[in-house]
Amino acid sequence: MEAERGALVLPGLHHAAVGPLLVRARSAIFVRIPHMTNEMRFEGLTLTVENVERSIEFYGGKLGLAVEWKALPAFAMIRVPGSGGGTIGLLSLDAARDEGVEAMTAAQKKGIHVELSTDDLDGLYEELKARGVIFQQPPHDEPWERAMTALDPDGYAVEFAQGRRGHNAPKR
Repeated sequence: MEAERGALVLPGLHHAAVGPLLVRARSAIFVRIPHMTNEMRFEGLTLTVENVERSIEFYGGKLGLAVEWKALPAFAMIRVPGSGGGTIGLLSLDAARDEGVEAMTAAQKKGIHVELSTDDLDGLYEELKARGVIFQQPPHDEPWERAMTALDPDGYAVEFAQGRRGHNAPKR
C-alpha cells in the first residue's frame, strides 16, 4: 500500500488496524491526519552562522539569492525567489548566544539541509561551479530524486534537486 497525502507513515509497526484512522500495510501503519482548517505556509528557516557577512557572500554572491535585510553584524535575511520561495535567516552565533544557543559541531551542522530545487539541475551545477561553489556531491540520481549537495561556509548542507521535491523521482 502506498502512502497517501495527509497520511503519517509509522514504519516497523505490524499491528492490526485499530479504529477508522489506521490502515494496516505489510510493514507500516498509515495514520490519517485531519487537515488543518487554517492554511499554513512555510516562510523560511534561520541558520546560526559564525560570520553573517561571509554567509551573505555565499548565499547572495555565489548562489545569487537576494539579500532582503541586513542588520550587520548580527543578522541578515536571504530571499529564495519564486512562488514556493521563502527566506533563509542568517543569525550570528554571538547574537544567538544571547538567546541561550550553543555552538554546534561540524557533524551536527552537516545534518541540517537547506533544500532548494530547480528545473535544470545540470545547468545550475555548471553555473554555480563557475561562481566558485564547491560541491560535496555533484548531480547524481537517488531512487527518489536527482540531486547535488554543496556545503555553505559554516558546513550546513545545501541540497539542490531537479524538479519539485517529492514529485521528481528519476525515470528508470
